Amino acid sequence: MTMKAAFLVGTMLAAMAPTVAAARSTSVYQSLPADPRAVIVKGVGDGRVDDTAALQQAIDAAAAPNAGGLVFVPSGRYRISRSILLRSGVRVFGVGKTRPVIVLGDNTPGFASGIGAMVAFTGEDQFRSGKPAVPPRTTVPFDPTIFDATQTTFYSALSNVDFEIGEGNAGAVAVRFRVAQHAYLRHIDFHLGSGFAGVYQVGNACEDLHFYGGRYGIVTEKTAPMWPFTLLDSTFEGQRDAAIREHEVGLTLVNVAIRDTPVGIEIDRGYSDFLWGKDVRFENIAKAGVLISNEKDVHTKIGFDNAVAQNVPVFARMRESGTVVAGAGARYRVRDFSYGLKLAGLGQMGEYATDADIVPLTRMPTAPAPAIRAMPPVSAWANAHDLGAKGDGEADDTAALQRAIDTHRVLYLPAGRYRLTDTLKLRPDSVLIALHPARTRLFLRDDTPAFAGVGSPKALLESAKGGDAIVSGLGLWAGSINPRASALVWKAGAASMVNDVRIEGPVLRDGTMQARPGDPRVRQDGQPASIWVTDGGGGTFAAIWSPNTLASAGFRVSDTTTPGHVYELSAEHHYRHEIVLENVANWEFLGPQTEQEVRDGVNAVSTEFHDTRNILFANFHSYRVTRTAKPMDTAIRLFNSGDIRFRNVQVNAESGFASCDTKGCGTFARASKYPFDSAITDMTRQQQVRERDFAKLDVPAAPGAAATASAVPVTQGVEKLADGFYSIAGAATDAKGKLYFIDRFFNRIHGWSRAGGLETIADLPLDPVSLAVDRSGDLMVLSSAGRDGTVYSIDPAKPAAVRVIAPTPARPHPSATTLLPGNVWANGEFDDRIDPKTYTYPTLADFFTTKMGEAKPQEYVSPDGSLVLPAFRVWNQGPDDQQGWRWSDPLDAYGLVGAAPGARVTLTNASENRTYSGLVGAGGSVTDLKIVADRGGESVARGADGTLYVANGQVFVYAPSGALLRRIDVPERPLQLVLGGRDGRTLFILTHHALFATEV
Repeated sequence: MTMKAAFLVGTMLAAMAPTVAAARSTSVYQSLPADPRAVIVKGVGDGRVDDTAALQQAIDAAAAPNAGGLVFVPSGRYRISRSILLRSGVRVFGVGKTRPVIVLGDNTPGFASGIGAMVAFTGEDQFRSGKPAVPPRTTVPFDPTIFDATQTTFYSALSNVDFEIGEGNAGAVAVRFRVAQHAYLRHIDFHLGSGFAGVYQVGNACEDLHFYGGRYGIVTEKTAPMWPFTLLDSTFEGQRDAAIREHEVGLTLVNVAIRDTPVGIEIDRGYSDFLWGKDVRFENIAKAGVLISNEKDVHTKIGFDNAVAQNVPVFARMRESGTVVAGAGARYRVRDFSYGLKLAGLGQMGEYATDADIVPLTRMPTAPAPAIRAMPPVSAWANAHDLGAKGDGEADDTAALQRAIDTHRVLYLPAGRYRLTDTLKLRPDSVLIALHPARTRLFLRDDTPAFAGVGSPKALLESAKGGDAIVSGLGLWAGSINPRASALVWKAGAASMVNDVRIEGPVLRDGTMQARPGDPRVRQDGQPASIWVTDGGGGTFAAIWSPNTLASAGFRVSDTTTPGHVYELSAEHHYRHEIVLENVANWEFLGPQTEQEVRDGVNAVSTEFHDTRNILFANFHSYRVTRTAKPMDTAIRLFNSGDIRFRNVQVNAESGFASCDTKGCGTFARASKYPFDSAITDMTRQQQVRERDFAKLDVPAAPGAAATASAVPVTQGVEKLADGFYSIAGAATDAKGKLYFIDRFFNRIHGWSRAGGLETIADLPLDPVSLAVDRSGDLMVLSSAGRDGTVYSIDPAKPAAVRVIAPTPARPHPSATTLLPGNVWANGEFDDRIDPKTYTYPTLADFFTTKMGEAKPQEYVSPDGSLVLPAFRVWNQGPDDQQGWRWSDPLDAYGLVGAAPGARVTLTNASENRTYSGLVGAGGSVTDLKIVADRGGESVARGADGTLYVANGQVFVYAPSGALLRRIDVPERPLQLVLGGRDGRTLFILTHHALFATEV
């Protein structure tokens, strides 16, 4: 059957079986895009015959290495009986006069309980472990060989296909959508009936989704790469429990309406989220517009900009305390709302606050225009192949494409590689459309003459100045040896749009090298910014991924006051900075994310502002990868900039990991010791923001009055004892109070005392990480050498005599000190932790107490028997001992803490950012865990009188009762705190580069 014939058959079947579900939606692709590499589903589509196999066969065919990654589903009703697996990198589009509908018939086996996915996005063997560590339990039937979609699942998408769930399917979800960048759901109506949810697990961005009925519309936790999730132009109506139930997802809502449900947005018990809503509409919500959990936790950050409500008595409710933020009458506008850690100004630490600006309305306003413009109908698309472009990767398509753009407003590029030799220039009203940015690419070969040498930046693709141009679904590769090449230069106006555009880098998703390995002309940071908005440019930028290491920045905006709206921008892997704003005003960035890689980003900052004003940055996530081993001062730098509103900022360096090895399969939260020291540094005002997680900070337009004084006393003037280090940690003191610590990069163990000053104790390449001092005065050293790490002992007076300590079976040591990591990460990432019977999640506190309660079967014992280090499992990422990375709770901690069996030990649950005390038991287990301070952080030290000292941006001092007493401010970010000195009253404060102390 030909492509066109198959399409016509599907369309005819749809006409024979009209449905309410199909009638309620409008097909976005009413005719078939002409793409020779696309696969067309050849199902029956009558709603009665089982079309599962036909759908799966088409997806599998499109996933083949040389296929186009596109599947077209003609209009029809496609009944399925098991989960459809949407392969990584495959995009499925419904086509025809009516949207195709995927139907789950009444009482379909496998969907009556638990969670069963009608369509499940899948992934690959990311860590080459040979089998899935945690195969998704939502596949019907369950298949232990399926890899869940993860942070490496790119480009997968489903669009213009509706879902319908019949009766008796209480566990059904329409789509399991755990994915990374450039994956999306768009233009879908979910008629959920008896089902559990429309979307379970989310990732990246969704647009134009409409949920009807069901227990929930969306149920989700963290996205696979932990980036924010953005939902645009969508509605929820008539859910039985809540429209959205979620935690830790970084939820960004733009132009979303929620109606006729008990709760609008519910954050799960025991969890936080950073949630931002713009132009959100609540109607007929009985209990609360938003149910906020985990109060007074730095990760809880909730904000709204211009929400409206009708018949919603309670706008926000705090789950634990029952505190409510009431509405203002029957109809009201929430002009501004913020809950979480609020900073009074630059240089200040945060305090929890609720800000609510709510005013009554006499009538509800009309809904705003969609955030994302509609595309022209397929019937208006001129096909680039028909106009002379080849897209074969060899022919020079510059002239053909330029001629096509000049003569046609709307141009469609079928899947292919289109080689250019000069700038492709758009008309002011151009619409350039592709459907798969990994399979449809404009590119330059290396050494293209027009882009060589020294000169002004030159665009691969350039918009006209002003106008309302659109570019959508396209990949851009500027080549690796074209020093003047910028992939996209954008000068279009406020109504223009760039959507679903990927900037290619030196290595493609399939592992193919586009750069020349070893060629010295391939220079990292050697090209202008990949995307450069300038000369009055503006508009909407949505679902942009810009990770090209060869460019100086991923996203640069300069010299414009034209409004700009950026939704879900991912700018990563650059050498200096990811996002740059220069002389810019009137822009908003919602859900921006940056990442600095271990080899190419250790010296990069996330964002720079120069001479910029009137900017909103909300739900901002700045991440340094866990393998990073170099300190960096700040995520954001401000130069002569103000009137900047930061909302819901998260700066971190930890992430989940799922793998299998000879020790078994499982998940682990890897944590780096090298997040940015500060979230923001104002280079002009010379002020820092040490809080890495906060809900609200307004940077004023100009220096003004002094910021509000701290609510607790602040101690200044700590003493600097030594500096010039690369990064120090892993410290311990001996019986006389002498301090020992490690400068890990140089493999050096140092000592410090009042009498002797700074000493180098050992200088051997043995990868020391953390120290403890036994009763004999010898050092017990935890090392990262070897695939499972190593523990050894040295005499500080004879450091070359190294005694390796082998692990032995655990046994009681009633008179020894048990050593434990001072800060521990424990969470449920990369697995479905929901209970399939109760549909509840274990909390972050549950994960921590469970992990700490586990006895370790082996241990390391110091030669004198006075110290016991339980042998925590070491997780490996990499091929061998020399090149691989190693992760364990003790290796990831800034230092070790200790207590005798039966005594209490104090340590931080880093996932909650809270400090706990617990009883030490057999095998290093810790039980009876209780929160003793509402802040956690990098480390904690307890004085003999029970006073707690917590390192979390500054040093916070707590009474034994848990009351905050005062704060000790340190010139650099404190990382590890250790009590020592002659009388045990010296608080040593280790930062990356210096050693400080104060008497307590």
